[in-house]
Amino acid sequence: MDSEPVWARVREDFTIESGGRWHEGAAEEMMGMSSVEWSRYMRDSLQVPMEPEEISAAVVDRIDQRYRERVPLLPGAEEAVRATAERWPLGVASSANRPLIDLVLELTGLTPLFRATVSSEEVPRGKPAPDVYLEAARQLELDPPRCAAVEDSANGIRSAAAAGLRVVAIPRPEFPPPEDALRKADGVLGSLNELVGALEALA
Repeated sequence: MDSEPVWARVREDFTIESGGRWHEGAAEEMMGMSSVEWSRYMRDSLQVPMEPEEISAAVVDRIDQRYRERVPLLPGAEEAVRATAERWPLGVASSANRPLIDLVLELTGLTPLFRATVSSEEVPRGKPAPDVYLEAARQLELDPPRCAAVEDSANGIRSAAAAGLRVVAIPRPEFPPPEDALRKADGVLGSLNELVGALEALA
């Protein structure tokens, strides 16, 4: 999904409307954080005058409304998911809240294609810690080195690499990962159209 622009806009608008102080770089700093982590960040660093639980619930409600209007799938995403699901068991290891993961899979009709779904709010630490990927591999009943992660963010790449997975990076131009993160990837692709071939090469 092309979800980062949606999250960035909603968090910025909510921060300003609530009397907090948004700053350049805040969106990037929150990338990969679990809901517990980013809602605390918004309270403590962005000075949103609410408790983290209230912040998280309000932001998620706004994201929910945006997704019901339009799910921001990346070009070729549905085709890539269906093609990979024919070859390998799939899991989701996401920083998004559980209700949003379930909503997107329902709205896109992709729920049956994923054998495991994990939100970082369900593990002790969000990305770049390895927790969410380790739990996804556990649910798939696979050793992490037998798994491959498809990532677009610096913290996502670092998380998957720390968990011992092979990593395929497909960077987003709006939030390009730094070189030190990309060096942790086993392959860097230009688009999702190249994904199946890259995974076959890794396999």
